[in-house]
Amino acid sequence: MLSIKNLVVSLKNEDKKILDGLSLDIKDGEIHAIMGPNGTGKSTLSKAIMGHFLFNVEDGDIIFNNVRLNELSVDERAKAGIFLAMQDPTVVEGVTNSEFLKNAYEEQTGSHIDYFKFISEVNKSLDDLKFSRDMIHRDVNAGFSGGEKKKNEVLQIKMLKPKLIILDEIDSGLDVDSLKIVCENINEYKNTFPNTSILIITHYPRILEAIKPDYVHIMKNGKIVKTGNMSLALETEQVGYNE
Repeated sequence: MLSIKNLVVSLKNEDKKILDGLSLDIKDGEIHAIMGPNGTGKSTLSKAIMGHFLFNVEDGDIIFNNVRLNELSVDERAKAGIFLAMQDPTVVEGVTNSEFLKNAYEEQTGSHIDYFKFISEVNKSLDDLKFSRDMIHRDVNAGFSGGEKKKNEVLQIKMLKPKLIILDEIDSGLDVDSLKIVCENINEYKNTFPNTSILIITHYPRILEAIKPDYVHIMKNGKIVKTGNMSLALETEQVGYNE
């Protein structure tokens, strides 16, 4: 599904390379996790996949379902089926969650939404996430707590049905109960759409005990230096990244 080859990425207008020859392959239905120290480029990787305007791809290829993404815009990548659940989701004043989801859904599918079906699906997803149904009428993430913002990202996943989900530290700032709800909903989505692939970026194996990865990668200095299974995540928590 996703093939990244020798990716070199820097901040625009800066010479320093953040990703330096990173390669990664994710097949249909696989769950991969990336761990690594702060500043090693984990979030940069997620933003490079989505085409964030602040980052410059100097070399390498990002291939998604046999389509080279390098020159595609963010919305084109989203329409192709990639979703990035951000570490700090953006507040969008003046746009309600209902308006946002409706317009995003119609852009994604290219057809007008069945409003009654849409409302029914939204309400079920809100209930699954233990979210007040009133939130759908609030502006996107406005006045939301950190946990509510992360739940809102999962709501968008459930409604927009991406093929590749990137979770950039979605566990940060979540209490135990909220993390359980988020993970249960991600797992439910994965069970419903088993060919969905997931890339989890995290510092801690706690989320990986709930959303079990097929592969765990350790990233240092802008590239992947070690790959294993869940035991690698547990080992890294014990000994750190310098072993």
